[in-house]
Order: sequence, then structure tokens, then C-alpha cells
Amino acid sequence: MKTSTRFLGLAVLLLPLAAHAHRTWLVPSATVVSGREAVVTVDAAVSEDLFEYDTNALALDGLSIVAPDGSRLEAENRSSARRRSSFDVKLTQPGTYRIVNYTESVFANYKLNGEPKRWRGSPDAMAKEVPPDAQELQVTRMQNRVETWVSNDAKGAKVGDKAFAPQGQGLEFVPLSAPTDLSAGDTSSFRVLLDGQPAASIDVTILRGGNRYRYKLGEIALKTDARGQFSVKWPEAGRYWIGVSHAVRAAEGTPPTRRASASATVEVLPQ
Repeated sequence: MKTSTRFLGLAVLLLPLAAHAHRTWLVPSATVVSGREAVVTVDAAVSEDLFEYDTNALALDGLSIVAPDGSRLEAENRSSARRRSSFDVKLTQPGTYRIVNYTESVFANYKLNGEPKRWRGSPDAMAKEVPPDAQELQVTRMQNRVETWVSNDAKGAKVGDKAFAPQGQGLEFVPLSAPTDLSAGDTSSFRVLLDGQPAASIDVTILRGGNRYRYKLGEIALKTDARGQFSVKWPEAGRYWIGVSHAVRAAEGTPPTRRASASATVEVLPQ
């Protein structure tokens, strides 16, 4: 992965979910397909205009694909251009598949011989590359999850699929209703987990794609309840981005010691 792309991806984790922030996303060519040789192509990118290729490709270092029976699949035909990455997924089983790109990294500020230093990289690399005698060391642990769901045969899109089993790291979404085969006017419910436990009172931001062509973003702002759950009634057809974030600070006014974020993409069709 190129250094500039890696650093951009890390910087995205430090941005709030503001109206014009860069966002990471996975978008499948379709969320419901059928047949024994069903295939979807997934695009992955970081962009300012939602679902547009205007910034950088998303590095897929943490990609995992979970089939309905819980088995792991390999992406096929992976490729990466400057502004987007792509891959294919064969859906050989009926049911819903979970496609996730999860990354974990650290950002460190410190002084060495009185000179300010900054470092970004993996948790394992930090122990080797940040000097043990670093002074005033401040470390932020960053976790980012980007996911989407696709189904082979809409009738198989059921909550009991093993693909929905929590992975237990950082923030993540667990569908409480089918996340595919959605139509305008339908209501979807999700639970947000933090390290496998319900994340209560987390702000949820939902945006519809196509904001390049309209003045109003049409943001839907929600908050999880005591069980980490939220529901949304889809107002119109389109692709939607769902985002959550969580920060932990050692004290007021200090840099976060941990910042976790998660986003998911769903497709809503006309009635």
C-alpha cells in the first residue's frame, strides 16, 4: 500500500462525521442476485461526495467475506486504481453474505531529544519503530470497519445467517432485520456493538448517495438506545451510508486514546 494512501486512510479516522467529511465505503454492484453462478462486483473508496470516486482508493488490507454458513471466502479479481479498489465475490450459497474491511492502527505523538515527532502505523510496528526512550508519548488507537451485505436469493436474506455473527472488535453493525431486498417505506433495525457489547447512546448518521446533484444532504440523525439498537424507515430509493463513531479520552482536552468508527452501505429500491 502506498504511504500516501495509508496515511489518508488513517487521517479519515480522525475526522468527525461532519457533512463534508471524507467517508469510506464499500458498494456492491447489486445487493440481491440469484443463481448458482451469482457474482457481485464491489467497489471500495474514500470520497468527499458520497459514492463518487473523487479522492482515493480504499486499501483492502483487512478484507473479509463471510458466507451464510459462517465460512470465509476469498475475493476474486482484485484490482486497485488511484481512486478506487474493486473485487468480485461469488455467491454460491443461498442467503446473505457479509463483506467487511477492518483495519486497526495507532497514531503516536512524542518528543525525542526535545524534538517533536509523529508516527503512524500498525500496533505491532509501533513497538519496533517508536524509541523506548520517547518522551511525552501520546498514543491514539484507531479502529475502522467498513461493511456491506449482499444476498443470493432475497428469500434467503434472513437474520439467522451466520454471516451476522459479531466479530467482537471495535464498532460494528448487527442487522436485526434483513439488510438486503429493501424498498422505500421499509423499516430496518440494527444493533451497534463496541467490542462485542451493546453501544448505548451512540450517534448514528445516515446519508443517501447522490449529494453531488442536490443542495440538501438529507441527513438522518439517530441515536442508539440502551440496547445499542436503532431503526430507520427508508424515505426513498437509493444507496445509503450509515456511520457511527466513538472516542475515548484520558481527560478533558486531551487527544483521544482510542477512536473507533464503522460504516455500512445498504441499497433501497423503489416500491
